[in-house]
Parts: sequence; C-alpha cells; structure tokens
Amino acid sequence: MKILIMGAGRVGTSVAENLVSEQNDITVIDSDPAQLQYLQEHFDLRVVLGDGSQVSVLENAGAADTDLFIACAASDSANMVACKIARQLFNIPRRIARIRSAEFPEHPELMSEEGFCIDALISPERSVTTYLQSLIEFPEALQVVEFAEGRVSVVTVRVGHGSPMAHSSVDKLRDVWPDVKARVIDVLRGGRPLRAGSGTVIAPGDEVVLVVDSDHARRA
Repeated sequence: MKILIMGAGRVGTSVAENLVSEQNDITVIDSDPAQLQYLQEHFDLRVVLGDGSQVSVLENAGAADTDLFIACAASDSANMVACKIARQLFNIPRRIARIRSAEFPEHPELMSEEGFCIDALISPERSVTTYLQSLIEFPEALQVVEFAEGRVSVVTVRVGHGSPMAHSSVDKLRDVWPDVKARVIDVLRGGRPLRAGSGTVIAPGDEVVLVVDSDHARRA
C-alpha cells in the first residue's frame, strides 16, 4: 500500500514507524529538514521537504498514485485543507487527519465530501505503546490502528486457508459476521492493492484492510 504522511513531528513519526513494512511504501512530507533526515536514517521510507498543504509539494510526493493520505501536521487547518486537496485534486481514496480541536468532531458534516473530505480522525495522543498493545490484543492481525479515541480500528488481516473470509466476496462478508460493524476498505494481493469492489472474491493469502468498531475487532 502506498501511504503519504504529512507531518514528521511526534505523531507523524509514530505513525510512520507503525506503518513501515515490506507491504507499505511510505513517503513523509515536512518542512523541517532535520526531522526528515532522522526519519530517512532510521526507517525505510522516502521524504519530501515542503508544506504538505501545497499542491506542488503533494504532487512531488506522489499523491497521484497514493492509496492512503494521513495528515498529522501541527496545524488543524493545514491538515483539513490537505485532506481536501488530496481528495479533490488527486483522488486519494482514503484520507485521515489529526485534529486537536474538540469542536471539529462535533460537526461530522465537515468531514463529508462536501466538507473537508476526511474519512477518519487520528488522536494526537496515539502512541507506539498503544499500537503494540493493540497487536497483542488482536494477534491474528498484521496491523491495528485506532482512530476516533479508540472507538474505531483499522485492522489489516492476512486471510488463512481456514479463515471464514476465504473464498467470500466482499459484499458477502456481512453474512460471515452478521453482528459485526465492519467495512472492507482495501484488499491486497501479493502486496498490491486490488481496488476491490463488492464482487471481489477474497483468496487465501490476501491481506484485507477493514474499518471495524473496536469492540468487534477481535472477531476479524
């Protein structure tokens, strides 16, 4: 999965460290060259110097073929604007923003396509420790990342031959877990996203990325 992260501060660095893997192609944008140098020296990722809320910088960072955009700069307004640009100009399928203000989540209409095109919010208090605890709680998952103060989890699961997801189409997963609030947002096959539709059949070995109510994530 190709992931573009705006902001290389504490939160952005934590997110990058959590998501770096052989399956994830990470690019980080920031205006601080020293912080970018630190990331480049410690992690297998690409860095771009500049303001991530600028169209030219996003373009240079490869936004045109990005699968997931995470805006976690220090400024709420910059993160909101960047998500809108990511959607409207580059059609990035999924956009996540770090928002400090307690007022913004109270107005979900601002997150809509008519607003700032934000799919989910990331808590600035999200830590590496919490991330590792999540992996321990959900041992079958490759990744568990929580949003909306822990109420929602993005879970990446590798489908085994005995998994109830194997050989099921995306639109039939509700039959597999009828009482679980979950939505498939991507399927990776051989490390590459399929841009899965409702009729896509999940095969053993696939990695399925789901948005799940955190109370139900263990069942995924």
